[in-house]
Amino acid sequence: MSNVLGQGRGTYVQNLEMANAIRFFELNTGAKIPSVGLGTWRADPGSVGAAIIAAVKIGYRHIDCAQVYGNEKEIGSALKKLFEEGVVQREDLWITSKLWCNNHAPEDVHKALNSTLQDLQLEYLDLYLIHWPVSMKPGSTGLEPEDLTLPDIPSTWKAMEALYDLGKARAIGVSNFSCKKLGDLLDIARIPPAVNQVECHPAWQQPRLHAFCKSKGVHVSAYAPLGRTSIFKDPILNMVAKRLGKSVAQVTLSWGLQMGHSVLPKSTNESRLQENFAVFNWSIPEDLFAKFSQIEQGRQITGSDFVHETFGAYKTLEELWDDEA
Repeated sequence: MSNVLGQGRGTYVQNLEMANAIRFFELNTGAKIPSVGLGTWRADPGSVGAAIIAAVKIGYRHIDCAQVYGNEKEIGSALKKLFEEGVVQREDLWITSKLWCNNHAPEDVHKALNSTLQDLQLEYLDLYLIHWPVSMKPGSTGLEPEDLTLPDIPSTWKAMEALYDLGKARAIGVSNFSCKKLGDLLDIARIPPAVNQVECHPAWQQPRLHAFCKSKGVHVSAYAPLGRTSIFKDPILNMVAKRLGKSVAQVTLSWGLQMGHSVLPKSTNESRLQENFAVFNWSIPEDLFAKFSQIEQGRQITGSDFVHETFGAYKTLEELWDDEA
């Protein structure tokens, strides 16, 4: 785990300076993605719209959505209200969404994006991601094993590239791709993915994936950047938070920024939204940052629903993640 800090003191100092001021990361398209976004996974219907409005008023400029979350219509209504009231303009915000597994067929990719744009009441997305390297039968709902099919990522990606060409998705990328799967895609892509959105937090640091993405110019964006509730009990994180006079959540998110990836904490609680956004203009000192390498590691979002010995492409979790544990 020693390589979590990067290559020596020089990398750390560079990341420290970034965390002091960075509010954006530049993608391989030249676009600038806001470094702290609001995640909307499992945001309860009826509360996500209010959370979007509160977050934007606090200063968030990055909203992470997905068709499968089932709340894009409510998010769209909140965005429309923000635009109509002049709180922000469309170009002030970075909106991401994701292609679900049942829309991988090339002829369905454009339809899926159009559906998302209609729900969000937008003309374009700033970023559109393949949600998983997994495909399911068109029209299927839920996560039944018999609906799993064999993915054809090159064909799906070609359809994603067409959306980029049309300007409907100003950047395209992937989510939950291992180094191997990302490398295979880069080998055939006309337009390389700009982002790989993955689980990443101090208890699942993914140094190998970080290094690979950096070497290929692919930005890492972290969903579940606060891990599960157990991370708040971690003694190292609590010690660092106490030393710095910050919350465990703030220290965890600051670690992500200093590692060089964007973070997507989710909350519908206004005080938590404020707390999670207060991560700029301070940093974790090098001696404390080094202690993060001692935190026990474990993947928390396993993707086990996509693994089956008979159906789909992956018989084991090792095959889904290419044994990148």
